[in-house]
Amino acid sequence: MRLLVIEDERDLCEDIAKKLRLSGYEADICFDGEAALELLAVEKYDLVLLDLNLPKVDGMTVLRTLREHDQETGVLILSARSEISDKVDGLDAGANDYLSKPFHLEELEARVRSLTRRRFVQQDVCLRCGGLTFDTRSRTATADGQTLSLTRKESGILEYLLLNRGRPISQEELIEHVWDSSVDSFSNSIRVHISMLRKKLRAALGYDPIRNKIGQGYEIGADE
Repeated sequence: MRLLVIEDERDLCEDIAKKLRLSGYEADICFDGEAALELLAVEKYDLVLLDLNLPKVDGMTVLRTLREHDQETGVLILSARSEISDKVDGLDAGANDYLSKPFHLEELEARVRSLTRRRFVQQDVCLRCGGLTFDTRSRTATADGQTLSLTRKESGILEYLLLNRGRPISQEELIEHVWDSSVDSFSNSIRVHISMLRKKLRAALGYDPIRNKIGQGYEIGADE
């Protein structure tokens, strides 16, 4: 699995690459947007970790240039810009995920695992967890062979939790990836949709696969 880390803070860039290499990834590094575009023109990467405030060529330009000819390579934005509008702009420009600075390297690695896992999941369109299956093409869910009647939001929540199985997902992250950006992270609407989804899963499976991780978010798993 080949990764490219594009970050102008050299110490941080090297720390990220070291962490990823210790986890078994191949990680190249560069420190400005111009060098990044040159590398991306001749090398193929599975995932790009992209800072936005780059010298020579800014990160958003790098992202848009990449997406003009490459829709497959995953992109994880790393940025000190933490406003919802910044995150929306990055995701709309073609990024797959957005991580605000400062961050812990452990969280960064978890995001990388999620994105690289998602790359392989796309080849196998069915996501599974115990007796629960979600078909990403037809966007239908079945529980022990029984087709579930889910709303669009419930399907989005379920798919994202399954894609990130083993990692708690906060309400803020659900907003970024499933919800409209104008929804407040403390909105009761989110909790209502999750509650209805859990009720349907419990009725079909005989247990609730979605667990509350206090202070962290929601995590999906098979019955223990």
